[in-house]
Amino acid sequence: MEGSSRTLRLYNTLTRSIEPIYPLERNRLRLYACGPTVYTYAHIGNFRSFLTADLIVRVAQALGWQTVYVCNITDVGHLTVDDYADASGEDKLERALRSEEGRRFPNIWDLARYYTQAFLEDWQALKLVEPDVRPRATEHIRQQILAIEQLVKTGHAYETRQGVYFHVPSFPDYGKLSGNRDPEQLARAVRDVVQDPEKRDPRDFALWKKDEKHLMQWYSPWGWGFPGWHIECSVMSMEYLGETFDLHLGGEDLIFPHHECEIAQAESLTGKPLARYWVHTRFLLVEGEKMSKSKGNFFTVRELIFPLEAGGHGIDPMALRYALISGKYREPLNFTRKHLRDSIRIVQRYQEAARHVEAALESDRSGPDRLGDRLSTIYDKTLEALCDDLNTPVALATALEGVKLILGFGDQLNRASAESARRWLEQIDALLGFVYPPERPCAHTRREKDPFVEKVERLLAERDAARRARDFARADAIREQLLQMGVEVMDTPEGTRWRRKVLV
Repeated sequence: MEGSSRTLRLYNTLTRSIEPIYPLERNRLRLYACGPTVYTYAHIGNFRSFLTADLIVRVAQALGWQTVYVCNITDVGHLTVDDYADASGEDKLERALRSEEGRRFPNIWDLARYYTQAFLEDWQALKLVEPDVRPRATEHIRQQILAIEQLVKTGHAYETRQGVYFHVPSFPDYGKLSGNRDPEQLARAVRDVVQDPEKRDPRDFALWKKDEKHLMQWYSPWGWGFPGWHIECSVMSMEYLGETFDLHLGGEDLIFPHHECEIAQAESLTGKPLARYWVHTRFLLVEGEKMSKSKGNFFTVRELIFPLEAGGHGIDPMALRYALISGKYREPLNFTRKHLRDSIRIVQRYQEAARHVEAALESDRSGPDRLGDRLSTIYDKTLEALCDDLNTPVALATALEGVKLILGFGDQLNRASAESARRWLEQIDALLGFVYPPERPCAHTRREKDPFVEKVERLLAERDAARRARDFARADAIREQLLQMGVEVMDTPEGTRWRRKVLV
């Protein structure tokens, strides 16, 4: 079933065309995916992008290629508007620490560690391929400082009283990835950025910010401060994959400015292309709208897969994985309740097929293999669809034909056919990743409380106290606050119960 003669074809943002992927080293794909900034729980839109990288790794391995996969963790506090302070002067991690949920952490380092661990647990629960290297920005500060020093030395960067900046006019190719080449257009793109009056050009972006009050800071040749956002990925990708590697991935929001700035920094350092292919995943919508906490349609992976008794929705992580990969990565995915219900039913059919197969393998029914050749053809067509710019809708529809074929035998499946069916299910699982649950126990099986649950229970206790005091206006106000949080409150003879608004 191995499709080594096939070629993986992907849309290259750099050339704006679908191209065959030819690794620099024969049959060895080196790829880098931008990971999360760990200041809160990752949402389903984040994981849609990570799943694109996951599928590419799986397809490459199915083609017989070796893969060297790097996905970073951004555990340095970066400022909320590009690399500069917004009106509050706080970065994402500092703002999170000062939030209601963040106050439970003694310091910003513990907050970053906590959300890093939560992210890794969600990653495992959705059964994403583990990267070969998962570098953390805080562990590569020295390399970032050395890179900035070299950029200053070669005239690509300069120092001001506020920081060190990359001088965009020193890199004529700036804008080649995003198409933002016009200087006036680029200047408008950064019009909301707080400007350093000593910057030479409004497009120049921060490599290092001088700040002795920042909660995360390191000593550098320019004094105490912290690195800009973009420099970490340039440094870490080249350290583990070389000065030029095959494939760079991320969400479409990273094309500009993040990936554009990565290219400028790295190629100014080496004089070589950073990555040959750039792949970007489109945004995820929920019920046709952009995700927003104010709209009540903002979902983290954790709240969806945690059990009901832990304040979650109790959704099978494999069904969530299926839902998130069911649309083409280059098109917006509309995540709806119907979509999720359909994904749950389909994954349950795979699980039913796996049970039928295991039961047949324990039986003594003999006979010829009536499934092997047909399932092999279905696998080949599934892989072929994925090689065609990750056409997951066609791949999933094709693979489902194999499940229907297995279930069509019912209880009459013999051992020889069952052995072929199990091999096929394992191969589809290796390719698409949702047939079997993760081998190791996942975070979603733990019945721990997250900050959301703790907040709900605290508000319910306040509401109960208000009702006992006959302060019904306060009790109603708390109930309304909970409704705005997506929580349904039920007063029963046994006491107050609650649940998240039913998603499916």
